[in-house]
Amino acid sequence: MVNKKHIEKSHPTILNPAIMIVVILMSVIGAIIGVQLITSLGISANTSIVGAVFAMILARIPLKMLFKFKSIHSQNLVQTSISAATFGAASSLMLPIGIPYVLGMHHLIMPLFIGVTVAMFIDAILLYKMFDTKVFPAKEAWPPGIATAEAIKAGDEGGSRAKFLLVGIGIGVVGSFLKIPMSAFGVAFIGNIWALTMFGVGLLLRGYSTPIFGVDINELYIPHGFMIGAGIVALVQVVILIFNKKKGEAAIEEGFSRGNKELGQAFGYGFIAYVAISILLAVLGGLYTDMSPGMLIGFIFFATLAAFAHELIVGIAAMHAGWFPAFAVALITLIIGILIGFPVEALALLVGFSACTGVAFADMGYDLKTGYIIRGNGTDMEFEKKGRRHQLYAGLVGFFVAAIVVLLSFDAYFSQGLIPPVNHVYAATIESGISGDIAKQLLIWAIPGALIQFIGGSKRQMGILFATGLLLLNPIAGWAVLAGIVIRFIIMKSSAAKHEQNMTIMAAGIIAGDAIYNFFNSILKVGK
Repeated sequence: MVNKKHIEKSHPTILNPAIMIVVILMSVIGAIIGVQLITSLGISANTSIVGAVFAMILARIPLKMLFKFKSIHSQNLVQTSISAATFGAASSLMLPIGIPYVLGMHHLIMPLFIGVTVAMFIDAILLYKMFDTKVFPAKEAWPPGIATAEAIKAGDEGGSRAKFLLVGIGIGVVGSFLKIPMSAFGVAFIGNIWALTMFGVGLLLRGYSTPIFGVDINELYIPHGFMIGAGIVALVQVVILIFNKKKGEAAIEEGFSRGNKELGQAFGYGFIAYVAISILLAVLGGLYTDMSPGMLIGFIFFATLAAFAHELIVGIAAMHAGWFPAFAVALITLIIGILIGFPVEALALLVGFSACTGVAFADMGYDLKTGYIIRGNGTDMEFEKKGRRHQLYAGLVGFFVAAIVVLLSFDAYFSQGLIPPVNHVYAATIESGISGDIAKQLLIWAIPGALIQFIGGSKRQMGILFATGLLLLNPIAGWAVLAGIVIRFIIMKSSAAKHEQNMTIMAAGIIAGDAIYNFFNSILKVGK
């Protein structure tokens, strides 16, 4: 429950000069960090907690213009903007435009930059429209969002909440120092048990398939097939949810702030937007000069469908596990594009567009989850909706700043050979091509992926999370998730509800500690 003194009549706005200055400043810092990390280490850091802590520090400076930052909602706007700028600059922009650079197709960089910039904004707006629906409920885990919210609340309220959070942060930092993926351990106490169990099993199967079975399942494209099957079924499940009138009418009654009508409208607007972006890429990239009308229409249709599927898969994985296989799912899109027979330039634009979609979507979900918690978990729905809207504005500012930073800096980075490492994987795949045997493997393994997703249903998302685990090479994370689930079961059976709440706070601290350690560790590596 949120402290009564924070139930405000009006939500802070980024139009306040002090808040706007800090939001822009933190966005610039976040974008620079994002670009630096993605080009040097191939990763993007969670800077939400860094932004929140900075806002807390400002709140303690005795200057009248900084009084606004005493509000936890102002602090939330700051963390929203820096998080958006970091993920936007790194994964939504810098990574996609590096693909044509590696392929020597420099003339495609600006067309792709324009396309992915528009897609990044559309991604964020679509999540805003879909947040707290039956597909993406506000009450689901969104683990990094919980971690940031607990950090903000602990800094504001102190007391036992702060103690449990600090203990969790300490555990997270120590575990991360020992090379244990503590975010995977922490999320086990927060997320859906069915989904996370499948995630953990998938991680272990991928990690130990070679030593135990003597087979590298990744080389056989088994994880990719599983994700294709699970992704198709998940997309169908979402469509059924949208057009199920009875469930749609019951959505508001069940506590969702948006019904199926609004969800359907968001999908409709998103479809139109992605079609427009696909056409824009085809025109600016000059694809219409090298492709037949039929192939061009096929490219536009497939790029649109791939963007939607990628967004959905990344969003679901992020919501349940706090991890999402954005790069791997983009590779699946690329493989299918090669099998269809798209020319090389079309493939470069396709995989860049696919890699972009979903990241801003997931990040905005984390940020809105943070806001949802500190605004009282939807107890005042009018205030909640106002807060979401202001967070969207803060996020859009962050994305806008990210676009400017990337536009001004990408040439300097690329000319020094500082290119996101995964781009070389995409380029090598395009240049080497894909055989017909791989198509058979994808089709064969899509069947069990589809079955698992169908059996688990849209609430558990077992197929998507199992495929996510298969796509990630991190067996230690698998052990961490499953160990966390076992401990969670023990605590739930032996403890009162009060202790379960403390468990959630400590788990949020563990995730925050992991994020803090990895952030500063990455910065130190870049400095070296």
